Amino acid sequence: MNKIEKVQRWLADNNRDIALISDPKTIQYLTGFFSDPNERVLVLVVFKNKEPFLFGPALETEAIKESGWSQPVYGYLDHEDPWQMIADQIRTRQTDQTAFAIEKANLSVAWLEQAKSQFPNGDFSANLTPMIDQMRMIKTPDEIEKLKIAGKWDDFAFKTCFEAVKAGLPESRVAAEMSYALMKNGIMELSFPALIQSATHAAEPHGATSDKKIENNALVLFDLGTVWDGYISDATRTIAVGKPDAKSLDIYKVCLEAQLAAQNAAKPGITAAELDKVARDIITKAGYGEYFNHRLGHGMGMSEHEFPSIMAGNDLVLQPGMCFSIEPGIYIPDVAGVRIEDCIHITENGNEPFTHTTKELQYFG
Repeated sequence: MNKIEKVQRWLADNNRDIALISDPKTIQYLTGFFSDPNERVLVLVVFKNKEPFLFGPALETEAIKESGWSQPVYGYLDHEDPWQMIADQIRTRQTDQTAFAIEKANLSVAWLEQAKSQFPNGDFSANLTPMIDQMRMIKTPDEIEKLKIAGKWDDFAFKTCFEAVKAGLPESRVAAEMSYALMKNGIMELSFPALIQSATHAAEPHGATSDKKIENNALVLFDLGTVWDGYISDATRTIAVGKPDAKSLDIYKVCLEAQLAAQNAAKPGITAAELDKVARDIITKAGYGEYFNHRLGHGMGMSEHEFPSIMAGNDLVLQPGMCFSIEPGIYIPDVAGVRIEDCIHITENGNEPFTHTTKELQYFG
């Protein structure tokens, strides 16, 4: 059973006639075609017992056909009403009262209202998102191989950054050197904007690379990711430039212990909450619990953040094929910030990481 057929089976089992799929990443997962349509409409329409069709901007129709999608494709011009045209195509295939399933985590209110205006008696209450999350959660061997290649290029990105880093150089300059090196090797897309933060700047977990100059005798955090054939990598390393103070080194030591313990514990049968607790207990015991202020990890694959969350309260049992990050962090304002992260996939009796750059503290400069 292929992916589209799994959606059709779900529709039949849940008494739904049609799925309106609007998340570009879900469309890529199901069809092999990816485009971010911005404000334009890109929708995959899957019927319970009829062939699906893909609808998008007219300027994308040839690219859709070239992507390998062999089912019908319809395009619209900017001055045309896309939802009217989608409705017309649906009515040629489905004439009775229609029960829809939508991706509630993605479909905007504006688009939902337009769809409802075309089918005023339609039922749009069913949520397809949990089913898609479950499908994407367990990766196939082919998906794992793509993630491994993306991880290899992430290791290359770390090597490039470490070779470029030095005190007095802006964080943004090191990020630029890395991006250029990747592009020279044909890696044109990052999973997310490279995050390089020096010294106290790294104490901002959701900060951004800036023109701040890398400080001497301080830690520097690198959170990097690349894309290979639609699949991403995501890893974090923290290094030393010069000789950081004892407090910074202790923070690093505790964070590394937590990351290694959690990664060693990740295997089938343990729950997401239990795995989070492995790392969190170590950091809390060391006195830094309040400074570990996010979940241990997130699912990954075609998107940087996917289902599931590795966090307290999530009793999901880990299974082979699940892919997620293990990234404890300690962020103390005006002192330092450390995060150490690998993404892994669960195997039959443990796990394997996608990145292999050493996590022992490296010194530069």
